[in-house]
Amino acid sequence: MNPVRKKFSRRVRVAVGGGVLAVVAVAGFGAVTANASAPAAPPTAAAAPAAASVPDRATTTSTHLTVDAATKAAQAALDAAEKEKQRVSVAVVDRNGNTIVTLRGDGAGPQSYESAERKAYTAVSWNAPTSELAGRLQQTPTLKDIPGTLFLAGAVPVTAGNAPIAGIGVAGAPSGVLDEKFAQAGADAVAR
Repeated sequence: MNPVRKKFSRRVRVAVGGGVLAVVAVAGFGAVTANASAPAAPPTAAAAPAAASVPDRATTTSTHLTVDAATKAAQAALDAAEKEKQRVSVAVVDRNGNTIVTLRGDGAGPQSYESAERKAYTAVSWNAPTSELAGRLQQTPTLKDIPGTLFLAGAVPVTAGNAPIAGIGVAGAPSGVLDEKFAQAGADAVAR
């Protein structure tokens, strides 16, 4: 046996071993704390991905109605309908067919909401009032199969520089002629 070990009692050996473990634990904790509090090294230039810059000729800009202008148009269309005691829904969509504003008048039928959106989408897609587009179905009946469209009178496009930037659709009046009249009132309100 080891002569040094013989000289110490079991109690002393346990106490010394526990002390050594405590010192090792404290030293390890201090090292971890020091590493955790050390500031992170700044990323190297090679690690950060570079942003791709494209020339101006590779991009395009487009004009959109503001939310305020779209709201003004929708409210004007709804007011025109209410003046004639018609219960309608109004939708204004952007150039991409995304809905900007919808207003459902008091007492408007549940189908009018979606119909107004689809009419507005159709008008902006073809840059024409939907009453004109409905006539095109006689020559090309499959147009009606395009998803999201509705070839019924009741919507007009809003243009800037002859390019469509929005569509205003109205649905719920007894005829598409009335719906389109109210949609035109909305477009006229934006033009002022």
